[in-house]
Amino acid sequence: MCGRYTLHTSPHQLAERFDITVPESFEPRYNCAPGQELPIITSDEPDHVQRFTWGLTPAWADEKKGLINARAETVGEKRSFADAYESRRCLVPADGFYEWADLGDGKQPYRVAFEDDRPFAMAGLWERWEPPTQQLGLDSFGGSGGSDEPEPLETFTVITTEPNDLIAELHHRMAVVLAPDEEERWLNGDPDEVGDLLDPYPGDKLEYFRVSQRVNTPANDDPELIEPVVS
Repeated sequence: MCGRYTLHTSPHQLAERFDITVPESFEPRYNCAPGQELPIITSDEPDHVQRFTWGLTPAWADEKKGLINARAETVGEKRSFADAYESRRCLVPADGFYEWADLGDGKQPYRVAFEDDRPFAMAGLWERWEPPTQQLGLDSFGGSGGSDEPEPLETFTVITTEPNDLIAELHHRMAVVLAPDEEERWLNGDPDEVGDLLDPYPGDKLEYFRVSQRVNTPANDDPELIEPVVS
C-alpha cells in the first residue's frame, strides 16, 4: 500500500516539472498522511494544483469512506472507484513515499525515492462528495437547523500495484509511479487504454533507505524524517 509520502520540492521546481501554477506559499511536506488536504493535479483543472483530502469518498456514498488506496488490478471494476477511473483521474505529486518492512521485531519505515530526489507523479483518482440531506440539519419541513451548510468534500486516492523487484524487499504493494511521458495520457486518455500505465516502475530507477520511527506519527513533519538512519 501507499500510506505516507513526501513532497518537499520547491514551488518553482514543481511548477517547472508539471507545467502548472504553484503558489509561492506552498509549504514542504515530509509526512503526507491520510485525512490531510494535499496537492493534486486533476483532469478537470490540469494547469494548477488543488488541495483535496487524501481518502476517497465515492459520490454515491451515504457517509465518508476515506479510501486511501485503489488496487490497479480492479480499479476499473470496483464500484468505489469505477466512475472516477472513467473520468476523474489525477496526478499526485510526490518526491518520495514510505514503506514499512516487517523485520520480525517490529516494522521499520523506509523512504523510497529517486537517487536525485526529483519529483514525480503517482497515479490517482479524485471525487466530489455531497453530504446527504440528513447530514445538513434539515427538518421535516425543509427548513435548516443552522445557517452553515457543509461544503462538498473533495477527495483522492493513490493507486497501487504489484511491487517491482526492489520494493518487493519491503512490501507486497507499491504506489503506481508514472513516467513523465505517461502523465497526460493518464489524465485524459480513454479508460480502455490507460490500464497499461498501472504497472510497477522499474526498480533500477529507485532507491530506498531506513528512516526514523518518528515518521509513524503523522504530527511529525520536518526535514529530519527523510534523513537516512544507520541500521
